[in-house]
Amino acid sequence: MTTTADTPPPDAGRDPMLDAVRGGVTIYDLGRPLYAGMPQSPNHPAYTHTLPRRHGDRTRPDGGSAANDLISMGTHVGTHIDALAHVSHNGRLHGGADAAEACVGGRYPEHGVHTVAPMVRRGVLLDVPAVLGVECCEAGYEITPADLDAAVRRQGVEPAPGDVILVRSGWGRHFADPDREAYIGGASGVPGVGADGARWLAGRAPHAVGADTIAFERLAPGEGHSVLPAHRVLLVESGIYLIETMDLDALARDGVHEFTFVLSPLPLVGATGSPVRPLALVAARGREVPRG
Repeated sequence: MTTTADTPPPDAGRDPMLDAVRGGVTIYDLGRPLYAGMPQSPNHPAYTHTLPRRHGDRTRPDGGSAANDLISMGTHVGTHIDALAHVSHNGRLHGGADAAEACVGGRYPEHGVHTVAPMVRRGVLLDVPAVLGVECCEAGYEITPADLDAAVRRQGVEPAPGDVILVRSGWGRHFADPDREAYIGGASGVPGVGADGARWLAGRAPHAVGADTIAFERLAPGEGHSVLPAHRVLLVESGIYLIETMDLDALARDGVHEFTFVLSPLPLVGATGSPVRPLALVAARGREVPRG
């Protein structure tokens, strides 16, 4: 989804940091809607929503009434970010921390998602289907370093250290399928990077990486989430945050490969992840995108 924000003309007394939005900015919403029954990993608690209080349950003397909500969900459901506490390998988190000892009182004080600072960084989209000449990568397709190199050459946008790199497979088109299993891809598999593609990304030293799939990972047909080498390479070995279940189609449709990326996790103290609503901001033509 995209929207355009109109901003007033500049004046001499304003902060120069506002230059990025003066003259108008197009906003690309890269998050997915949260609703009961949406496709999600079977490894996490599902999203549920109810209204414990509805209009008319209680009416104030002046005729006013209010409704409120109760939601329940895992922190890795819908569009979300993985904190460094999310994955361990051989009992170790990123930096060599003992995964068992790092959990204190049911929380991860040093590796939890509350330690992930809000992001305002240069974003780069690598549109792999455009390189392959298809609308969507095939189920179970492994996105290779050669594919990522080709995307950089085609787009003419080179990732830089500290960027947020988003890898589009086209698989996001299945998120709204009536058959929620299509997006999950348990039987068919899901396209994405494997260990080699993850190392290519880690070699560019991004702050975070994201994808339009349920996991930042190539999932083999029939194997589900049984093995997650990209998570190991990026989270454990490299300390790079993962953003999953993103909507990247509008960026690709409009040929936007470079933008200002904005994301802020919920400060869930000690949690392994957080729901997020990432945004891509594209300033008026001729404005530069700030590097993080």
